[in-house]
Amino acid sequence: MFIFEKITMMQKHFALLALVFLAVCSFAQPRLEYAVRGEVRDARTGRPVAAANVSVPGRNYATVTNDDGVFVLKSDAPIKELVFTHLGYRAMRQAVAGPEVDVRLVPEVYPLAEASIISGNPSEIVEAAVKSIPDNYASHPELLNVFYRETLRKRQRYTYVSEAVARIYKTAYSNNSFVPDRTAIDKSRVIVSQRRRDTLSVKMAGGPNMALSFDAVKNPNVIFNPIDFPLYSYQMDNPVYIGDRLHFVIHISPAEDADYPLYYGTLYIDQQTLLFSRIELVTDMSDPGEVTKMMLVKKPAGLRFTPKELSFTMTYRPAEDGARLEYFCSSMRFSCDWKKKLVKTQYSVVNELVVTDIATSAVPIHRSEAFRSADILSDKAGEFDDPDFWKDYNIIEPSESLENAIDKLKK
Repeated sequence: MFIFEKITMMQKHFALLALVFLAVCSFAQPRLEYAVRGEVRDARTGRPVAAANVSVPGRNYATVTNDDGVFVLKSDAPIKELVFTHLGYRAMRQAVAGPEVDVRLVPEVYPLAEASIISGNPSEIVEAAVKSIPDNYASHPELLNVFYRETLRKRQRYTYVSEAVARIYKTAYSNNSFVPDRTAIDKSRVIVSQRRRDTLSVKMAGGPNMALSFDAVKNPNVIFNPIDFPLYSYQMDNPVYIGDRLHFVIHISPAEDADYPLYYGTLYIDQQTLLFSRIELVTDMSDPGEVTKMMLVKKPAGLRFTPKELSFTMTYRPAEDGARLEYFCSSMRFSCDWKKKLVKTQYSVVNELVVTDIATSAVPIHRSEAFRSADILSDKAGEFDDPDFWKDYNIIEPSESLENAIDKLKK
């Protein structure tokens, strides 16, 4: 049986936590009786737009499109209008007249002639944006309802899928609270390959709490602490639109050596408010040993582990009461082989988390309910056989390829 366990670790900014957890239902979930299904495509090319944010104006219900550009958004009241945003597109409001909508986002390109007008020292812009974090982001605690999915592929074939709905208690971004950020799982399910050759007995970094550890705006130890700041070089690129706002695009890359891995990345900063709207990070792989410490918690003796990629993307949703985390995605690629074998097997893990709602009261998660290092998926976790498992929840709709893979795993 597949024993792939994902556990986070405190390696510079990790906390040791399990991949999937015991389902615990402890708050009243409103009945989401109304739903709208849609497909988001590029108006010029017709290609699906993946990871586009979909939200109900005036409400907190939200989700993102899957790799096929498909979404389903549920609400406890009729949905009359939806708002769509994505990098490189203007925000689009679309009226809802039925259970399905067809959305075409128009790319918004900033003219190069005007782009040349944008000037400024990129490192100074980043420093100013970091100083503006307490003013730009939530200054009060919040309890976020989220959906999380994690998949493992052996080569191109899915061998593991886990899903969960959870609550994340996040303190103010000013970091002036003594109560730590915590996560509690309310419902979860998992399906794994039963093929003996698919077994991978390793423990790796992962789980919903990775979004807490790598919230680069909330946790300065990721890239914005004063010690790391001079270790990077900063380069300005042409500005882009996210929604209706024009953003600075600043690339970062390691400029000095460090005792731990640094990042290549792209920062998208609102030109008017200096809000970080999107952060993309790719771990520097020049020291595979240190990257392995970040990715791998435990492996059997004799198994050779080679890291290939560790990357992160996070987006933030602006609001009148302060911006908050909207979407988080991490991707890991690695190879494993036994010392007696010559052929390495390629694996990839993708973790996705989207904030689907905000609770009316920010009740802290008790320590006894929060994730601990010993938490693992128990036999109480649901199975994929129930077609209505997520009936009362907003989720990231599985792509067609993922649905097909789940059907195969069921068999």
